[in-house]
Amino acid sequence: MRILAIESSCDETGIAILKTDGIFDGTSPTSEITVLADVLMSQASLHAEYGGVFPAVARREHAKNMMPLMMQALAEAGLSRELPTPRILSEIEEETLVKVLIKEPELFVQFKKMLLAIEIPNIDAIAVTSGPGLEPALWVGINTAQALSSLWSIPVIPVNHMEGHIMASLLFSKPEKNGKKILGLSLPEYPSLALLISGGHTELVLVKDPGTYEILGQTRDDAVGEAFDKVARMLGLSYPGGPEISKLAETVAPNTPPLYPLPRPMLKSGDYDFSFAGLKTAVLYTIKKIPELTEEIKASIAKEFEDSATEILVAKTRAAAEEYGVHGIILGGGVTANKKIRGAFKKLVEEQFPGTALFIPDHHLSTDNGLMIGVVGLMRSSKTEQTIRADGTMRLAVSTRPTIAELRKKKQE
Repeated sequence: MRILAIESSCDETGIAILKTDGIFDGTSPTSEITVLADVLMSQASLHAEYGGVFPAVARREHAKNMMPLMMQALAEAGLSRELPTPRILSEIEEETLVKVLIKEPELFVQFKKMLLAIEIPNIDAIAVTSGPGLEPALWVGINTAQALSSLWSIPVIPVNHMEGHIMASLLFSKPEKNGKKILGLSLPEYPSLALLISGGHTELVLVKDPGTYEILGQTRDDAVGEAFDKVARMLGLSYPGGPEISKLAETVAPNTPPLYPLPRPMLKSGDYDFSFAGLKTAVLYTIKKIPELTEEIKASIAKEFEDSATEILVAKTRAAAEEYGVHGIILGGGVTANKKIRGAFKKLVEEQFPGTALFIPDHHLSTDNGLMIGVVGLMRSSKTEQTIRADGTMRLAVSTRPTIAELRKKKQE
């Protein structure tokens, strides 16, 4: 089976083409995924001036980058065979594409110019992120997938972005074959616990069985990655803020007491929810009291903020792991690239949960990418849908509790 995957939930445009022989069974240790192509374009430098992702800019850049990246991926996969003369759309095909891409005029022009010049590639299905994320950005990927579906007559599989982060953490490398990367999928014992931490999400999720989830806790305000970005801005650091705070914090000698201690919000709340808005505000009030924000003080605040966030994440995960007797702990999302957080969880498992498996994604798989969407698509290849809608507040599991994204959306309405 060959699957083309599209990711456009935030500020990375990712496209991957994956291949498996026969029917992919994610529960088998012998399952192999051949990465025929995996391309990514980040918009981080464009959003730096805003100090965060600006949805309208994200949508524009996704539309601009989508087709060039698509052609690059098809070429890398050996699936871009030029036709002697470009294909001419039938009247019905033209009408369908116009309807699907009516809000993406630039994408429509590129779509016709590039894809009609090549043979229909040997692709069995398209996997696309349908949520959660920024809805304007999600729509670019969804519209692209549905346009390809109509042009190539193949099904589309909607994918939950957060499940993609879980799968990314379970991937491991196998020896290459014919110059192509080969991946396997680790098999955690169940139940396992997933901590999903990114710029838009902070969730503790119980993984009961493959593909079966229960949300134990979530942020009540800012996501941890969002807090990193905002604190970085307060300290005069560039976007994205996480790597900058981590770099600055590393300049402080180990065991150095903080110049300005910060709180650990909800550390002993007795539940699995998080709150990082108060921690961010504490940093703001602290900075306002300081006459001169020297580099030494900045570094101390960065380290204390990072220590506080890490302590909260570890404590909540530890408590949930003990209560539910989990056999595996899975870290997923962009914040897992943080060196301090990775080290703290390795220490937690080594000292308090020996025998429990810890799954952390490779650095290049911690951020958003098409590969992780493709893996979920392979596992859910029977879950195709004809009409897909962007859902910015999509959940991994049914819950009566509103997410912060839902609360913000309601407030805007």
